[in-house]
Amino acid sequence: MQSSVKKMSSYDRYPKTRIDFEGEAAWKGYGRIGEILRDRSRSLLETRERVVAAIDCYPGMNYGELEQELIKRLDPSLSIFTDEEIFLSKEAVTSRVIGRLTDDRVFGQMCLETYGDLVDEEKLKSAARLVSSAKGLVIVYGAAANLIVKPDIHIYADLARWEIQGRLRRNETGSWKSSVSFDDILQRYKWGYFFEWRVADRHKRRHFSDFDFVLDTNRKGSPVMITGDAFRYSLSHLSKRPFRLVPFFDPGVWGGQWMKKVLGLDEGEPNYAWCFDCVPEENSMLLDLGGTVIELPAMDLVLYEPIKLLGERVAARFGHEFPIRFDFLDTMDGQNLSLQVHPTVEYIQDKFGMHYTQEESYYILDAYEDRDPLVYLGVKTGTDKDEFFSELEKAQAGGHDFMADKYANTIRVKKHDHLLIPPGTVHCSGRDTMVLEISSTPFIFTFKLWDWGRLGTDGKPRPINIGHGREVVKMERDTEWVERNLVNRVTSLHEEEGWRSERTGLHELQFIETVRDWFSKPVRHDTEGSVNVLNLVEGEEAIVESPDGSFEPLVVHYAETFVIPESAGKYVIRPYGASEGREIATIKARVRL
Repeated sequence: MQSSVKKMSSYDRYPKTRIDFEGEAAWKGYGRIGEILRDRSRSLLETRERVVAAIDCYPGMNYGELEQELIKRLDPSLSIFTDEEIFLSKEAVTSRVIGRLTDDRVFGQMCLETYGDLVDEEKLKSAARLVSSAKGLVIVYGAAANLIVKPDIHIYADLARWEIQGRLRRNETGSWKSSVSFDDILQRYKWGYFFEWRVADRHKRRHFSDFDFVLDTNRKGSPVMITGDAFRYSLSHLSKRPFRLVPFFDPGVWGGQWMKKVLGLDEGEPNYAWCFDCVPEENSMLLDLGGTVIELPAMDLVLYEPIKLLGERVAARFGHEFPIRFDFLDTMDGQNLSLQVHPTVEYIQDKFGMHYTQEESYYILDAYEDRDPLVYLGVKTGTDKDEFFSELEKAQAGGHDFMADKYANTIRVKKHDHLLIPPGTVHCSGRDTMVLEISSTPFIFTFKLWDWGRLGTDGKPRPINIGHGREVVKMERDTEWVERNLVNRVTSLHEEEGWRSERTGLHELQFIETVRDWFSKPVRHDTEGSVNVLNLVEGEEAIVESPDGSFEPLVVHYAETFVIPESAGKYVIRPYGASEGREIATIKARVRL
């Protein structure tokens, strides 16, 4: 078994960013948090007969814990749970949005609702009357808890998207305002992706400046709270300096063993298939304020500081979305991914209302080269489209296995190869490869064509999308076209002693550009109008520094992904620690402007 990496990396699974904020601004535990909120409310009650505290909650909240551990501790004269007491019924909300979510297990259309659209006006007026007649401390909690009246104390209870998905898997939370009880975890995710998280993000974005406190509720029984000022300061601080997100890892039916061995993961898991190392839609951030660490969704930064983070032109195109995704696909000692294709821009716009599609590439971080590792890419020259899809349908019906090698090109790969995958291209990573996937981020739009007859980790058949695939596969992406356009399209940009720079992709049809730098000395970079996302693909350690000291240095280790906000401007990367004096390499992605 030949693999280029022989030892465990110093990969940091819990990267923290230190925030220098003057004064006490962070508290941990329900006891201490309760004291702070109780003191604030008592102080306000000295000059008024009623104080309204709104605990504005992101979907997925553990309300039982919130009620028992915090609200009961605060002993309000009145409490109102907005989810039940101001909104339309589950049946009414479901009826409004279910058509756009479709019957598909995975795909739907993005909903455009706001919380205001889903309010029952009579219920809202009744709740407002209750509040106006109360005395003492009134607590309103739940979704959009600030809608009843403008609160005197506005607390935003937040949690990361990946934690929400874990709670959905464990049946610890339900689908907000759904009258349908989803047995299929994919449908629960879909309700979140296309509806409830969109509504919640629109609400959050409009009220960042209103938050007096932000509550981290990611860890059961272990909340952390910071002031709204510290929250906004932290996001502004992150938007101007290099940082890492908190990666998360997940097993899968095709998963491998590389990440377990090299990144030091739990040996008790059977495998790890994915690592989402830079997907702000899913990842969180750890912020250290004077020794108290708070975990926040990375999307908070995208929603609050899109221009500083992305750059003005990138934000003008993508709005409050982070367009570049870095993740790992591990099939080392594992299995092939599903044979798949991503929708074209025209199809994703017409069918799903999305304004851009998943444009991706496979950077081969490692491979067992003596096992002939392969990537399936494009169709073989002369392949007939009707025959191709007829055979896929027969195989899916259980008649026989689909002979992927007969129809799809197989590209033998090695460490540091880079294969480009524009939309409409049939592809999948074969076994015994460790892929750094560099792509755009339009959520979950992958059309599986063949999954080698497997069941998912939940024991159910994984969703196959042959109908969608037929509409988007470009049969002209044949053997010659693939070899000419998609495999190791490396062009030299600069070369001098101790540094060489080369463009590795992506294809002209894709909006992401990637550049690889090999260097043994400091190399200067500039964000040049776009957020930069990088990974240390060779070498043990590097350090990212500001030429003028405008941000604190960031040390990165092998296989770690890191973000340079556009507003950081110029930065320098050099070998560090065990890598000093040795040649190392980064790959950098940016939006082509």
